[in-house]
Amino acid sequence: MTDIHDTLARVTQRIIDRSRGPRGQYLASMDAQARAGKTQRAGMGCANMAHTTAALPAADKLVIHAERAPHVGIVNAYNDMLSAHQPYEHYPELLRGHARAIGATAQVASGVPAMCDGVTQGAEGMELSLFSRDVIALATAVGLSHKVFDAALMLGVCDKIVPGLFMGAVQFGHLSTVFVPAGPMTSGLSNDAKAKVRQQYAQGLVGRDALLESEASAYHAPGTCTFYGTANSNQMLMEIMGLHLPGSSFVNPGTPLREALTKAAMERAVANTGKTGQSTIRLADVVTEKSVVNGIIGLLATGGSTNHTIHLIAMARAAGVLIDWDDFAELSGVIPLLARVYPNGKADVNHFQAAGGMGFLMRELLAAGLLHGDVTTVMGTGLAAYTQEPWLDNGALAWRPVPAASGDTSVLRPVSEPFSADGGLRLLQGNLGRSVVKVSAVAPEHRVVRAPAVVVHDQADLLALFNAGKINRDLIAVVRYQGPRANGMPELHKLTPPLAVLQDQGFKVALVTDGRMSGASGKVPAAIHLSPEALADGPIARVMDGDMITLDCERGVREVEVDAA
Repeated sequence: MTDIHDTLARVTQRIIDRSRGPRGQYLASMDAQARAGKTQRAGMGCANMAHTTAALPAADKLVIHAERAPHVGIVNAYNDMLSAHQPYEHYPELLRGHARAIGATAQVASGVPAMCDGVTQGAEGMELSLFSRDVIALATAVGLSHKVFDAALMLGVCDKIVPGLFMGAVQFGHLSTVFVPAGPMTSGLSNDAKAKVRQQYAQGLVGRDALLESEASAYHAPGTCTFYGTANSNQMLMEIMGLHLPGSSFVNPGTPLREALTKAAMERAVANTGKTGQSTIRLADVVTEKSVVNGIIGLLATGGSTNHTIHLIAMARAAGVLIDWDDFAELSGVIPLLARVYPNGKADVNHFQAAGGMGFLMRELLAAGLLHGDVTTVMGTGLAAYTQEPWLDNGALAWRPVPAASGDTSVLRPVSEPFSADGGLRLLQGNLGRSVVKVSAVAPEHRVVRAPAVVVHDQADLLALFNAGKINRDLIAVVRYQGPRANGMPELHKLTPPLAVLQDQGFKVALVTDGRMSGASGKVPAAIHLSPEALADGPIARVMDGDMITLDCERGVREVEVDAA
């Protein structure tokens, strides 16, 4: 086995030491639930049991009442407004049928809300987006609180949905749990071409008809949006943490392979209950300090969503693991960037999958000592099983080693030939507080900006200044009162096209905000998630128009050049 990199070992041990108290409390709680859960249905009153099975077919009732076979709860984020979640419509029927075929039973335990940031972008609904994560966590816990299940399947894909499902599920970490993806839509108009039309629209060079045609050509079918934002970062995260089946994240919906993987997820959930002669594997055994560190590494190696500098911290904390931005920053210094997928490249996730996908990426990181291989996964093995890809062998699901070489080195590279030597996520500190910046998509010549501040309290105000031609110059946009206390910390993607236009015109531009840019953070340097936020009396509340600000992504510095007083 390859020795683990010194920095990886040091950061992991620091997290273990820091988490000792809350992690111990969490595991004690899961052990207590497991002891109670072994006889939970046996101890139920007859009326309780009758309510559980009232609507089920007679054969399922008999199996559940006998209490010998595993019973699986499905938590489903289906709606047909989200393209990524539309495929889940028929998953419960498929999963119930397959459970019966392997001698188990299944019920939908709960549905959870799932909103689309793409729909609410720039509108008031976006102010509910971050809060929805906690509603989803609660709805997940409500479904599992009936305590009639031996296992759980989590059906969700997009931005706040997977973190919410995770946070709710780990409160029932004594259960066998598998996360079930639905896959990305097939490739449409390229993300690069779409971004160009957005910039042309921002400049008034094309009209709304051209913009809508472009967007509809990009977002055109069932499945996840194909750029590498938070939704697809979620899928990467679940796989590298051992919560998906190997190679299952980026298989398109509606294909025979996708259906085979979905059925196999049910098989793993049933097997991991320990009721069918195999070892018990609880969610609490899979989610550990090492698997959380693997998640951070995956985000860095792929240039993943900055939203996970918020989400992964909350997800880990729900399982008693304490991580912070210092851990992200220190690991970023040694984790190479191995993937270029839009917005930090021109390819989409289908190209990434075709080039070798998660199996190639994880094999490279493991071989270099940059990933913890000695973890428990839903497969009952370490991460070595995740260096394979699924395929159909005469109609039967099987796994085979991923190709030795990347299918496209413009999209996916080995550790020996990375796109950059570090992960591209930087912690910025200075007299305005702490923030993060994703530089994997920012050209080196744009990573240091010194310019006067243009201060606004809403992204619409900055757009109005741009449309009026009043900010055609070097500037650092300070967009404040956008934090979680102020208005729910909405994403500020409406700023991306105009700031990109100014940058292309030769101006030095950057963004400083207590809000979010998230998974689609692009070529303009953006110091985001600034803490403390303006409404919490953070220093950003005192910045004035014209104050000179230095944003240096290379040195990790962001300073407003005024007297400290």
